[in-house]
Amino acid sequence: MLRVTGPETVSMTTRDSVRLDADLYRPAEGGPYPVLLMRQPYGRRIASTVVFAHPRWYSSQGYIVVVQDVRGTGTSEGTFRAFETERADGADAIAWAAALPGSTGRVGMYGFSYQGMTQLLALAGGAPALAALAPVMIAWDLHGDWAYEGGALRMADGIGWGVQMAAIQAARAQDAEAFQALLRAARSVPLQDETPAFPDVLRRYRAFGHYGDWVESEARDAGYWARTSPRAALAGQRMDVPMLHIGGWYDTMLMGTLDAHAAALAASSQPQRLVVGPWPHLPWGRMSGGDMGPAADGHIDRLQLDWFDGFLKGAGGGAHLATGVDLFDVGAKGWRHFGMWPAGEQVLHLGSSGLAAPTVTDGVLQETISDPSWDEIVHDPWRPVPSLGGHDAAPMGRQDRAGLDARADIACYTTAPLAAEALLAGRVDLDLWVATDARSFDISAVLSEVTTDGRVMVLTQGYRRISAEDPLPIRVSLRAICATIPAGSALRLSLAGASFPAHPVNPGTGATAAVTRLIDCQVITLSIAHGGTNPSRLILPRTTATTSLSGSCP
Repeated sequence: MLRVTGPETVSMTTRDSVRLDADLYRPAEGGPYPVLLMRQPYGRRIASTVVFAHPRWYSSQGYIVVVQDVRGTGTSEGTFRAFETERADGADAIAWAAALPGSTGRVGMYGFSYQGMTQLLALAGGAPALAALAPVMIAWDLHGDWAYEGGALRMADGIGWGVQMAAIQAARAQDAEAFQALLRAARSVPLQDETPAFPDVLRRYRAFGHYGDWVESEARDAGYWARTSPRAALAGQRMDVPMLHIGGWYDTMLMGTLDAHAAALAASSQPQRLVVGPWPHLPWGRMSGGDMGPAADGHIDRLQLDWFDGFLKGAGGGAHLATGVDLFDVGAKGWRHFGMWPAGEQVLHLGSSGLAAPTVTDGVLQETISDPSWDEIVHDPWRPVPSLGGHDAAPMGRQDRAGLDARADIACYTTAPLAAEALLAGRVDLDLWVATDARSFDISAVLSEVTTDGRVMVLTQGYRRISAEDPLPIRVSLRAICATIPAGSALRLSLAGASFPAHPVNPGTGATAAVTRLIDCQVITLSIAHGGTNPSRLILPRTTATTSLSGSCP
C-alpha cells in the first residue's frame, strides 16, 4: 500500500459555468497515476462507504481518486435535479479529471446506485478519456427498474429515498423546519396519510426533491423518464468501454443491471463481465439476505481493483480480463461461471380444484395442462397482503413465507417433490389468465422453495399493476435467479392482490397512485383461470449446461 495524501478540495467548472467541488486523494510519491472518479449526491465524504472501501484504500493501490458532489449537492453550485444534468456534467468531469496534475489521462469510474448511473450517463455524454467502468446495482430504465415495477409504484422504497433527498436539500438551504419534518418522516415512513403514495410531508416540501415528479409520472412513456434514464441516453450509441457489471439477486434494481449488461454486450466490442451475488441493495455479505455462507462475502473492492488495474494500468492476464457471467447459487451457496447468460426454458402449468387460496395443498404446478378450473382471490384493502423478503421488504432475501402463505387471500400452486436436483439459472415469467370485478388490479407473484422440513424460502418475485382492459394472458415478469433445488424439495408459486407497503394498495378504480385515497380503495375479486383453453403457466429457466460450484467469485 502506498502512502496517501488528502482529501484535498478541488473544483472544476462545467460547460454552463457551474462550479463542482470534489475531494481528491493521491499517492504521496511517484506517478503519474490513472484516475478513479465517483460522482454522487449524498455529500462527498460518504463516498459510497456504506458498501465500498474508503477512497484512501483505492488511492493506496496506485490511483488518484476523485469523489465529486454532483450539481446542487454538497458544496457544488447549481440546482439538483435527480439525474437530469449527469450526462453533460459527467462528460465534463471526466475530461477535467483526465487533465489533473499527475494523471496518466486514463479515467475509470466506480460507484453503486445513483453513483453507478452517473457512469452510464457520462458515457452517453461522450468522454474519450473514459477507459473503464464498474456500474453496480443500477437502473438501466429509471422508470421500470427503480421508481416502478410492472407499472406499480415502488412505494416504501420511493418514499424513503424521496424523504432522504429532500432532507439533504433542506439542510443545504438551512431550512430547519423542513429538515426536522423530513427527518421525522425518515424515522417513521408515513404510510397512513390520506394519499399514502404521496404523503403530506413530501407534498409540503416538494420543491426540495424529485419525488413529486416520480409519483406523478406514472406512464413509462412520460418525457421525464427519457431525460433521466441511461437506456434512453445511450439508445443507438456505441458502448465501447470495458465494464464490470455487479448486481444482487435481492437488489430492487437487479433487472436494470442485467439489462445494462445485455445492452452493453450488443453495443460494445470491449469486455463486459457480469457478477450477481445474493445481496440486497445494501449491505453486502453472507448474512444480508439470509445466511448464504462464506462464499457470499463480497470482496467487491478487490474485484473492482483487479478490473481497473487491467484496463487503466495495462496489467496483463488475470481475472480482470475475464468475461462472461458469474452467478451466485442461492441454493448451493456458491458461485457458478457461465460463458454467457443462461438460455432455455421449461413450462409448468397451474392447476387446482378451486381451493388453491383457502388451502396450501390444493394448487399444483405440473408439466401437463389440467382440466379447466379457477381460483378466487379476494383482496381486502383493510388487510392487504404484506411484503416479505425477496427484494420487496426488510428483512430481504431468502425469508420463510410459510406462515404468510396460510392466508386465504393468497393462492398457492406447488410442484410434487423433485425426484432429482435441479438448477434454475435465468429469468422467470408468469402468463396468467385472470378476470376481475374492478377497473384495475395488482398481481404479486412469488416463487419459493418448499423444503423437506416445511419451510417456504423465497427465491424470486415480481409485481404488476393491470388494467381490466389489458389483453389476456397477463405477463408478470419475476426477477431472475440462480438456485439449485435439491431432490425432495418442491417449488411453489404464491399469487396475491397486494404486496404492501412495497407497493401502494390498488384502489380498483383506475386512479393513479398520486391521488389514490385510502378511503376510496375497494375490495377486489380476482378469478385466476387455468387448464383447458386458459392455460396459466409459469415459465422457468432450464439450465442444461453443467457448471462447477466455486467457493469464491472467480
